[in-house]
Amino acid sequence: MLCKIQIQEEHTMKKITQTAGRNQLGGFAPDFAHYNDDVLFGENWNNPDIDLKTRCIITVVALMSSGITDSSLTYHLENAKAHGVTKAEIAAIVTHVGFYVGWPKAWAVFRLAKDVWNEKSPELTEKDRYQNTILFPIGAPNDGFQQYFIGQSYLAPVSKEQVGIFNVTFEPGCRNNWHVHHADKGGGQILICIGGRGYYQEWGKEAVEMKPGDCINIPVGVKHWHGAAPDSWFSHLAIEVPGENGSNEWLEPVDEKQYGWLE
Repeated sequence: MLCKIQIQEEHTMKKITQTAGRNQLGGFAPDFAHYNDDVLFGENWNNPDIDLKTRCIITVVALMSSGITDSSLTYHLENAKAHGVTKAEIAAIVTHVGFYVGWPKAWAVFRLAKDVWNEKSPELTEKDRYQNTILFPIGAPNDGFQQYFIGQSYLAPVSKEQVGIFNVTFEPGCRNNWHVHHADKGGGQILICIGGRGYYQEWGKEAVEMKPGDCINIPVGVKHWHGAAPDSWFSHLAIEVPGENGSNEWLEPVDEKQYGWLE
């Protein structure tokens, strides 16, 4: 029903008046216009047993349950907002009702509600889009080791017990310095690519391309670096192999001459 509810102040009570029935159907269906304007909105909507905010919520739920998502629902969403229903409340209401009347109906209502509450989806960044392609979180900027990286990297702990496992994510072109893992016994590192495309290189050898599922075993004492391809994000799980007196020795950066030939 295409109708905007108008509110008039009568003493301290809000009164609903409606003229859409007579305006649109008065000459064609006068009885229907009367029931719409005088009974539905005149008597029912002004029944003081239910406050207007609650009545608006009930109406939205009824229309959603019936699968009505045309302009009439938009009007009633606007009325709900005008009567104090907040964005958080309508989101919770539609989500709750969606479990009972169907998820597609909830999606349809949310498309209208976002416009009514002026909520637009934020533009996804390249980081957001990449995050949607990998299972593990990207995590926070890797500030603690930033001095050993060219470009921006991110770190997300996966496990800190038994065996240390961290998801390390590199923006395109980002790579760490040459470095060596040391340990008196055991030690080393395992890299498992989980997203994007990157490279691993040992000193004196050609770089090895890494794609999701690829695994690299790094023994102690081997000088190496790893990072993203110039045109791709890259994430790997870094698994710390248990060892005695383990440490990392950070060395010189991987300069543009060494890195620039990679594609």
